[in-house]
Amino acid sequence: MTQLVDSSQPEVYQGHFGEFTITESDRAGVRIYRGGLIAASIIFAIATFLVLWQGNNPTVQEVLTPLYVFFSLALGVSLSTIHIYMILLHRLLQVFWAIGGVAALVLTLQSSEPLALAVYNHPSVLWGIGFTFVALTGIYFKEAFCFNRLETKFLTPIVPFLILGHIWGFLSPNKEQFLLGLWAVLFLIFALRKLSQPIPQDIGDKSVFDRLHSQQSPNNK
Repeated sequence: MTQLVDSSQPEVYQGHFGEFTITESDRAGVRIYRGGLIAASIIFAIATFLVLWQGNNPTVQEVLTPLYVFFSLALGVSLSTIHIYMILLHRLLQVFWAIGGVAALVLTLQSSEPLALAVYNHPSVLWGIGFTFVALTGIYFKEAFCFNRLETKFLTPIVPFLILGHIWGFLSPNKEQFLLGLWAVLFLIFALRKLSQPIPQDIGDKSVFDRLHSQQSPNNK
């Protein structure tokens, strides 16, 4: 993405399909995306700390349910504002997030146990709730692919490995705790590092988005 410098006019960029400008609305969308990631990472870190510190405490187990709700909502905000060129992939990540949310709601309503305890004691429920983390892994993969971020290169395999390891039981509790703690730390590092990244990078080549939207317009069918 090449910038054409003209101090008297708004910033103009040369994209693959033509020139474009970045509006304040575009910048606000990136801020919301990053804000959702930061909120999700902080909530996840708090929940992880509570699990590793006093996971057997019934009060802690109860607190984890609302924390998961806020985490999921923050993730949903990021998924609604993330810039991904492949519209189908973007929609697929949102569908995964929705499936995970519905599965968590159903489990919460049907189980007599707190959500976190139900997931720990019945790993198979992660075939539903785990879709939330599939969507999150999609964000990690996108950031690793687009920006070559080291932490997301680790997060992309760690998340599915931990979830599948718990489902199939091939990880010891100590290894699960280590991977969970590592996940929380790397997620927090990733989200906080986004604050120093230039906003235009997260917006990408708007000419590609404009081209895709024009192709989907009813007038072009």
